[in-house]
Amino acid sequence: MKKLFALLLALAMIIGCASALADGIKVGVINLDPAESGYRQANVKNLTDTFTAENGYDATFVTAPTADKQLDAFRSFITAGVDYILVSAADTTGWDKVLEDAKAAGIDVFLFDRMIETDPSNYTAAVVSDMRVEGETAVAWLESLNLPEYKILHIQGQLGSAAQIGRSDPLTEKCEAADNWTIVREGTGGDSWDPEEARKIAEAAIDAGIEFNVVYAENDGMADGVVAALDAKKITHGVNGDVIIMGFDCNKWALEKLLAGEWNYDGQCSPFQAGVIDQMIKALEAGEDLSAFGLNELNQVISVEVGFDAKTITQEDIDNYGL
Repeated sequence: MKKLFALLLALAMIIGCASALADGIKVGVINLDPAESGYRQANVKNLTDTFTAENGYDATFVTAPTADKQLDAFRSFITAGVDYILVSAADTTGWDKVLEDAKAAGIDVFLFDRMIETDPSNYTAAVVSDMRVEGETAVAWLESLNLPEYKILHIQGQLGSAAQIGRSDPLTEKCEAADNWTIVREGTGGDSWDPEEARKIAEAAIDAGIEFNVVYAENDGMADGVVAALDAKKITHGVNGDVIIMGFDCNKWALEKLLAGEWNYDGQCSPFQAGVIDQMIKALEAGEDLSAFGLNELNQVISVEVGFDAKTITQEDIDNYGL
C-alpha cells in the first residue's frame, strides 16, 4: 500500500509539473499600435516571436495607443494575476499607483522601449533606448555641418512620450543657446506619429512662405511625409538639395533613401528588447537575481545605437541595421 501511495504521489507530482509547464509563465504585454511605424511593427513581432507557448509562456498582448487605455490594460493584468507585465508607455507620467499595486500583488514589471517617470524600485528592470542620447547624437551631427544658419522645421512625435521628449529636448536646448539655430515651425504627428499630419505641417509652412533648410522629424514615417510635401512643391532635398532631411528608427526603406542621397541622416532606435527580457524572466523563474545583466542605477539595460550619414552609409549598414 505504501508503495502504491508513493507511486500515486509521484504520478500526481509529474502531472502537476506537466500542467504548470503547459500553462506557461503568465505574461501580459502592453504595446503601442504597430501601424505607428516600421519600428513598432518590428518591436511587436520581436515580442510575439519570443513570448510563445513553445518558449514556455502564456502571453496576452494588448495594443493600447494612449495612456488611459494602457492603464486600464495594466489593471486588468493585475486582476488576472499574471506573473509579469511588460509595457511600452505612451506617456511618461501617471504610473506610480498601478506599479505599486503590481508590486503589492507580487507581479514583476518590465519596461521596454520607453522609460517612465517613477522610482526605479517600482519596476523590476527596463530594456530601453536612451532617447535623449538619440537626440543628442542627431543634434551633434547637425552641428557638425557648420551651416551659416539653421532654419528648422521640427516634426515631433507623440507629445509626452519618452521618444518625443528625448529627441526634442536636445534640439530645443541647442536652439535656445545658439543665435543661428531657429525652429521656424513646429508640429506633431500625433499619437500615431502620422506621416500625413507631418505632410500637412510642411505644406502649411511652405504655403505660408516660411523658409527652412532642415527637417528634424522624430521618426522615419513623418520625415517621409514632409518629403512628399517638398516633392509636391518641387523643393530639392538630401545630399545635394536645399533641405536637409533627418529621421529616426532606421527602417530599411529609409536607409535606402540615405544611400540614394535623398535623405541626410537617420538615427538608430533598436526595437529588439524581447530577448533580454526573456532571459531575465527565465533567471527570476530559476530563483536567480538580475546582477548578471549589468543593470544601472535606474534598473536599465541600454541599447547601444548610432546615427547614419548619407555620405558614409553602406549597403552593409542597411543589411545589418535596417528594420
